[in-house]
Amino acid sequence: MAVAAAFAQVTAGATAMGQAVDVLDAGSLLAAFGALGVAVVLFAETGLLVGFFLPGDSLLFTAGLLCAPGAGGAVHLALPQVLLAAAAGTLAGSQTGYWLGRRGGRALLARSRARKLHEGAARAEEYLARYGHAKAIVLARFVPIVRTVLNPLAGALHVPARTFTLWQITGGLLWTLGLTLAGYALGSSVPNVDRYLLPLVALVVAVSLTPIALEVLRARRRPATSDPEEQHP
Repeated sequence: MAVAAAFAQVTAGATAMGQAVDVLDAGSLLAAFGALGVAVVLFAETGLLVGFFLPGDSLLFTAGLLCAPGAGGAVHLALPQVLLAAAAGTLAGSQTGYWLGRRGGRALLARSRARKLHEGAARAEEYLARYGHAKAIVLARFVPIVRTVLNPLAGALHVPARTFTLWQITGGLLWTLGLTLAGYALGSSVPNVDRYLLPLVALVVAVSLTPIALEVLRARRRPATSDPEEQHP
């Protein structure tokens, strides 16, 4: 009953009595598990290939909102706990993903039939080739699916462990602390911000998907721009 009531507050009055926790909904996860849920979800999203669908961006932003003094409702989180849980989950997850890649190589990815996962692997490999190890590892944190696949891929490609560790810590802290504090800042400056939780989370999700949309558009334009050159050498 307590979980259902908290979930109802987070989702702006939606009825949640008797409903199971929705792992794709940031509000549901936070209402049920609090800061611990942040650590577990980020570990799975960054360390295990099966976690590529989890809502990392929206979870961090929502957690920050619910830490703000102006956020009402039954769900209120402590900012230090959320920051610590977010950093620990994502850093441990990324390091786990890297070592799984070192041990299992590309065989881990080959076992999956998820098309989005394979597309993410192609983008992750492109990032490593285009930007180099340091920049790619940091940038990947801000791109859904790519941040899941790049860690084991870096291990499979034998990116030096020291290089990977240094830059995954840098990128991981920028991503987790940045999004959480952004949510906290907004929640502290807007009264009763929890009333606008769903639209704000939808906006964060849309922004986080922008890099993927841009990559899809570029991929579609490449054949169209290359055909005339092939026909008129």
